Amino acid sequence: MMLASQLESLLSTDRPGVEDALGLVTDLDAALLTGYGRPDPARDAALAALASAVAATPLADRVAVAAEAIAAGNITDDQLAAVAAARSALLGAVHDTLLSDVDTAIGRTRIEPEHVDAEPAADLAALRGAARAWLTELAITGFTSVDETFIGGTNPIIEGLGGHPSGRRLAVLLDGLCAELRACAPVAAMNEPPVRRWADLWSRAQTLSRPGHADVTSVERISGRLLVLGTELFEHPTIFGFVVHGVVETGGDEPPRLVRATVTAPKVDVITGPAMWNLIVDRPNLTAALAEDRCLELTDMPVTSAGDLLWSDDAAKPGEVVDPLATARLRLSDAAAVTTAPLDRHPVAIVEPVFVESYKVVKGDTPKFDLGGTTLTVDVGRLSTAGPLTAKHVAASSACVGVLRWDAGSWTLSPLTVQTAVKRVATVIHNGQWAAGPTDAKVAKAVERNDSVRVLRERAGRLLRK
Repeated sequence: MMLASQLESLLSTDRPGVEDALGLVTDLDAALLTGYGRPDPARDAALAALASAVAATPLADRVAVAAEAIAAGNITDDQLAAVAAARSALLGAVHDTLLSDVDTAIGRTRIEPEHVDAEPAADLAALRGAARAWLTELAITGFTSVDETFIGGTNPIIEGLGGHPSGRRLAVLLDGLCAELRACAPVAAMNEPPVRRWADLWSRAQTLSRPGHADVTSVERISGRLLVLGTELFEHPTIFGFVVHGVVETGGDEPPRLVRATVTAPKVDVITGPAMWNLIVDRPNLTAALAEDRCLELTDMPVTSAGDLLWSDDAAKPGEVVDPLATARLRLSDAAAVTTAPLDRHPVAIVEPVFVESYKVVKGDTPKFDLGGTTLTVDVGRLSTAGPLTAKHVAASSACVGVLRWDAGSWTLSPLTVQTAVKRVATVIHNGQWAAGPTDAKVAKAVERNDSVRVLRERAGRLLRK
């Protein structure tokens, strides 16, 4: 449980280096917006500051050479890769600082994942080289100058990378970046383009496309009892998914382990709200456990070194009913998390489950939880209409399981599970309760009347019969 003193310790920690580092990243990203191909004193100053920031690291010489060469107009993929690596290292340092503050405040321990040595895929060298060439041209041109012809140049690269297991991560990343640039074109006409996000994608693609990179994640098997803390729902026009946060009790002397499982399904625009759960047809044991508040008995469930369960429904059987708030009270405080891999360290990657109660809700457009005079912003904007949990439930709650995030320079809490009064009865409400269908009669009737998934399946069946 996060106490008032722990929250105060987290929020009152003075980290001036974090603001300085993020400010430098902002200056670097501005050059990617307008393009490295034009003279820019502000860009050159940012590159010089970046070289100074990494002067005591193994990147020092390469970044210093890159900064001088780019200022002189000599821009190559090797120099841009050095800039991308230093930028990633800077954000990784911010991640480590912030996560250290969380661990210190709430007493969370970390498990160091097992290191895996792997050889890079030789057959991807040409495709990765083509990706680097495109990323270099993107940096020189700038986000504001891209057009459909330029974006379309990645199509054969993405298709080729997608055909190799070790190239799919880069393929998906490039595909997502291109889709966003295409949807936002002309970027020059946008008032506030998401420069930080695009620069993050560009930097990560630079890293993944380098010679010698082996995109391998170690996988082990885990058995034990999975106690669910809560579920995050997310949706886009073409995808619906959820992330289950939980604690696995493996038995013996080992501490319980924080894990998460992500499940997604493709969709179309017309499928919205609770009907989206009908798209998850191949995880019946998981959805039943979420809907019925049951634990899951895991047997040799694959889990990555990052703590992500590679969900196999055959390896999980629903067990007894378990209150997620009781799990949070009894097991969350001593549960161990996995140390984040170096390339994954970024402030946006911080998603830490916590439990809070005995707070007062400060209502408003952005509600806050007041714990003894210290307030924590609650992000209700992430709540989905696919689940029963609403901003009103959060505003009337007395206990909450949520995930801590670092958002726009401050800590926020995204609620997953709350205890609130329903007809004067203390009731637990969480995002996964509609996994097997809405429990609210009115919502269930509305879904039945407008079941887009059923209609689309019937139409698809008619077409196939013809």
